[in-house]
Amino acid sequence: MPGLIDVYASISRDQPRITDTIALTSETSDVTACSAFRHAHLDEPGRVEWEGFSTGTKAAAAGGITTLVDMPLNSYPSTVSEETLKLKVDAARDKLYVDVGFWGGLVPENAFNPSALESLLKAGVLGLKSFMCPSGINDFPMTNSTHIEEGLVTLAKYKRPLLIHAERIPDIESDDGLNGDLDPRSYATYLKSRPPAWEEAAIRDLQRAMKDTKIGGRSEGAHIHIVHLSDSKTSLDLLKDAKHNGAKVSIETCPHYLAFSAEEVPDGDTRFKCAPPIRDATNRDSLWEALLDGHIDMLSSDHSPSAPELKLMEEGNFLRAWGGISSLQFVLPVTWSYGKKYGISLNQLASWWSERPAMLAGLKNKGAILPGYHADIVVWKPEEQFQLDDGHAVYHKHRNISAYLGKELSGKVLSTFVSGNLVFAEDQHAKAACGAPILAE
Repeated sequence: MPGLIDVYASISRDQPRITDTIALTSETSDVTACSAFRHAHLDEPGRVEWEGFSTGTKAAAAGGITTLVDMPLNSYPSTVSEETLKLKVDAARDKLYVDVGFWGGLVPENAFNPSALESLLKAGVLGLKSFMCPSGINDFPMTNSTHIEEGLVTLAKYKRPLLIHAERIPDIESDDGLNGDLDPRSYATYLKSRPPAWEEAAIRDLQRAMKDTKIGGRSEGAHIHIVHLSDSKTSLDLLKDAKHNGAKVSIETCPHYLAFSAEEVPDGDTRFKCAPPIRDATNRDSLWEALLDGHIDMLSSDHSPSAPELKLMEEGNFLRAWGGISSLQFVLPVTWSYGKKYGISLNQLASWWSERPAMLAGLKNKGAILPGYHADIVVWKPEEQFQLDDGHAVYHKHRNISAYLGKELSGKVLSTFVSGNLVFAEDQHAKAACGAPILAE
């Protein structure tokens, strides 16, 4: 709603608050539903030195994000059973500044055990996540297509999605890979180590699983969601074909693939390392085109922080550094800032970040500003520019590991409301955490 805006937060007396009432008046402000943000690693319990529920959800609130769904790995133990989900929910108590749901993990130990998967789903995870390549986390091993096909049969009963990290080392690797004495500080070296053929190989392996999700298929009712797609060529074409042929498939990409290109990643700057990797400028433009054309359904940050020492920023070794882009607080202005070149609208932004993610996660009362929905709202100035410099408040646990530092962005968040409660305004958070855990029923 562009124009002159007066927003009043009606907060009950038993809810934490910054003030009882706030009036925000600006001729260039917008009110947007910014609800379901499905792909973040909050790393608690077990690795709070990487992030944690308190800092992660504070960063989300400051960035206009009102709902997160936490990934099942990078915490310890990984969320692969009813018992480990309970540990995560208990760890989140009294620490959430936004609402948080949880994905469970599909791993070899539970893929062929329907009763174990059903107990995890009944305990409240919103869906499952699997890796088709090594995850880097010892208690979250990779799955193959057979594990995935079996897991989908169980998921179909609950009509919940399976999120897949779709990279697999091809059976026969190209000669264009790592040969000879290559510089590990060179981003080009890392790019060669994870070529688009890895994404293509994984998606080709998923052909039968995707077919099973069609009407009349073995897993009808299940849904495959490809996370953080980077390859805009063959991998995307295979997924487009599957969707066209009736498979229940959706696709996300991430702001870092839309903002950066391989040509501009400085050698030795391991803050830019992620998997799949950031590819060239032509690929970036093609991802934007696919997003605008609707072939890519939605966006997600894949916020994946770590302890700074694991990024090896002084050594600058891309092959040894921990991968992951730290971005939770910045994704809304990043998408808007880089998307203006492509003519994106506020309605598209709300669809990519709110409406479609909420539908995927089964959050029926989130994702839009409508009667009966949660009042999850961000008030922001889309055209106000700001610099991510040393003077800008950053609420991630470790500000220095983000690849976005130093960038000039448009889109300043003024305030964030979660279920009508004011959780962030005037660069302050509510005095106490008032977000809630979300468990599927």
